[in-house]
Amino acid sequence: MTDLLHITEPGGTRASPQWQAFLELGFRPLYLAGCFWAAFSIALWVYAPQLLAATLPGVLWHAHEMLWAFIATIAVGFLLTAASNWTGVNPLRGLPLGILLALWSAARIDYLVPGALAFWVAACSELAFFAWAAAALGRAIVGARNRRNYGLPLLVLGLGMADALYLLAALQGDYALLLQRLNAGLLCMAVIALLVARRVIPFFAMRAIPGLTIPMHTRSGQWQIGAGVIAVFGSLLRVPTVTAAALAAAGCIALFQVLAWRPWATRRTPLLWILYVGYAALGAGLLVAAAHAMGWIVRAAWPVHVIGVAGFSVLIIGMVTRTALGHLGRPLQTDHAMVISYALVILAAALRLVALLPTDIAPDALHASAAAWLLAFVLYLWRFFPMMIRPRADRAVAPAALRTSR
Repeated sequence: MTDLLHITEPGGTRASPQWQAFLELGFRPLYLAGCFWAAFSIALWVYAPQLLAATLPGVLWHAHEMLWAFIATIAVGFLLTAASNWTGVNPLRGLPLGILLALWSAARIDYLVPGALAFWVAACSELAFFAWAAAALGRAIVGARNRRNYGLPLLVLGLGMADALYLLAALQGDYALLLQRLNAGLLCMAVIALLVARRVIPFFAMRAIPGLTIPMHTRSGQWQIGAGVIAVFGSLLRVPTVTAAALAAAGCIALFQVLAWRPWATRRTPLLWILYVGYAALGAGLLVAAAHAMGWIVRAAWPVHVIGVAGFSVLIIGMVTRTALGHLGRPLQTDHAMVISYALVILAAALRLVALLPTDIAPDALHASAAAWLLAFVLYLWRFFPMMIRPRADRAVAPAALRTSR
């Protein structure tokens, strides 16, 4: 462990932690924050649920934090970082990025504090987080006339709006309305995940495997995103047949894309196959959601967990590894800790689905899933925290174009 925590730079010089480095790009603070909260919130939910006695109690808090405090936070960190590549302008760095992190942290703390005042402070902080991130993305993308990505700030705003609607439904105590709005947020996040993953997975694969040529599926990706947007509105407007058809279309396209990307070629490259597994699980989850919209699956927990745990979370553990290594100037290679974290997240997802079955082993499966999940994200933090708080390994300073942020 000692060797892993000693970050050495070329020439043998050990870099010191720096606030400037930590707040250089969005992925650094937000990947760490999101992954820490993934571990902490599950530990609290599974092993100490009696502590969840604030305005958002129990399962309401758990569902909210998994989607908006973990999954959406990682997505925002990725988009803020990717936008600097797409536009040549870093959307947030330094103090403005620190303020974004402070808003996120205030929301996490205050949602655990009983009382109406704490709840409203948390809600306002969280909504400001999404608005701040969307505005920063919008300024960078529109300012650079990067028309291909004009919709991304709107999708981040959509996540924030779905969050606000969920919180209002929670205050009203309307479970049916709350579930509908949770699904809307989940589907909005699915649209973002489909859009990003469909672009980056083929790109990563062709760069990593010599001679591999696979289709980008630009046209099918456009149909897929269109279907996802229709599914979001169908869910909000409560039109189940339209929602189900759109979800089924998006899911089938995702599975078709994965098969066309020659998954067998990635079997010896963990940085790739983990992304393939997550994307395939997301596609399967959309089909499960379509079945639920049609009333063929009664329990709402099934689509939520297939999409959220088997889909998003598996994609996330792959993305926070691959993109972090790339932006930290380190070799695009996994070590044993990283591969073990991949296996543990997949195991946690499988056990969580087993726990949904009406069997005697469901409680044991839930606790085993939580243990695997905790260990996976603790391993990630242990491996990457020392890197995230230090300058790039290759000592490359962000280009001047990337420093013209804010």
